[in-house]
Amino acid sequence: MIKTFLSFFIVAVFNFNSFGQNFDINLLQKINTANPSPFWINATNSAYPITIGVQGGLMVYDYFKSDSTRGMIPKHIGEKLVVLVFTEGFKYLINRPRPYTSYPGLIYPYDNSETALSFPSGHTSLAFNTAATLSIRFHKWYITAPAYLWASCVGYSRLKLGEHYPTDVLAGAAIGIGSAYLVDWLNKKLFLNKKKKSKSL
Repeated sequence: MIKTFLSFFIVAVFNFNSFGQNFDINLLQKINTANPSPFWINATNSAYPITIGVQGGLMVYDYFKSDSTRGMIPKHIGEKLVVLVFTEGFKYLINRPRPYTSYPGLIYPYDNSETALSFPSGHTSLAFNTAATLSIRFHKWYITAPAYLWASCVGYSRLKLGEHYPTDVLAGAAIGIGSAYLVDWLNKKLFLNKKKKSKSL
C-alpha cells in the first residue's frame, strides 16, 4: 500500500517537465470556474474542522475506552505531525507558486490571499490522512467509503477553486495516505512488537 502511493507521488514530482506542466494547467483550466458553487467552497472549508474533529474525537474515545487504547494517543498525534512535516517540507523543497500566480488571467482563484506554496495541497493531504486513519482504525466500508468520498471532494474543490494544480492534489493525497500507513507500520513495528515481547518474558 505504501509503495503504491509513493509511486503516485514520485510520478507527480517528476511531472514538472514542459509536457507535464502543460497537461497540469490545461486540465486545471477545464475544472476551474470563476463562480464555484457553495458545495465546493464548503468542501474546502471543511478540511481543517473535520480533521481536527475526527482526530480529537478519536483521542478522547481512546483515552476513556481502556488503558490499551489510551496508548494509541501518541499514534494519533504522530499521524498529523508526519503529514504536516512532509507537506510543508515538500512545499519548500519544490517551491512551486500557486497556479493563479503563474497564470494570471487563465486561472480564477476563489481566494488569492493564500500565500503558501502550491505543491503539495495541504488541504488534500490532511483530508486523505484523516480518511486513511479512519480506514486503518475501523476497517468498515461504511466508514471508509464516506471518508474517502469526503477527502476526494476536498481535493477536487482545490481545483475547482483554482488554488492548486492537479499534481498538487495527487501528491497531497499520496502524502496523506502514505503518512497514515507509515505511522501505523512504525507503531506496530516499534511499540506493539515490544509489548508482545515483554509479555512473553
